[in-house]
Amino acid sequence: MSETAERLKRNNIRPSYARIRIMEYLMEHPVHPTVEDIYQNLVKEIPTLSKTTVYNTLDLFVRHNLARVVTIEENETRYDADTTNHGHFKCETCGSVYDFTINDDGLETKGIGDFAVTEKHVYFKGICKKCLYSKE
Repeated sequence: MSETAERLKRNNIRPSYARIRIMEYLMEHPVHPTVEDIYQNLVKEIPTLSKTTVYNTLDLFVRHNLARVVTIEENETRYDADTTNHGHFKCETCGSVYDFTINDDGLETKGIGDFAVTEKHVYFKGICKKCLYSKE
């Protein structure tokens, strides 16, 4: 059994072929793909794949903490197989999304001291170095 299938089983997810391939795609493409990206790239290999299956599978992965939702833009939902605490930067020129390390222990917050924080998201927007230097 593949390492991905074992990972799914350890998280109480039945490792169907589509689920295995969707997880592998997420892990092999850390560009924070959308449902459309995943569907378009896997439907060639899995002709019976539907967008509904991709949505449902990603939702299952998120509920089991195998993936996280990245919503930098209101009309664009992306997915990330890296569930560790880290930030995301979206380039306003090319649209690429990059991971960056954050020290969430050093992140100063005020006004939520008595709150129970269940999720942390740090998003930045701007121009990536590739686009910035290509204009010179």
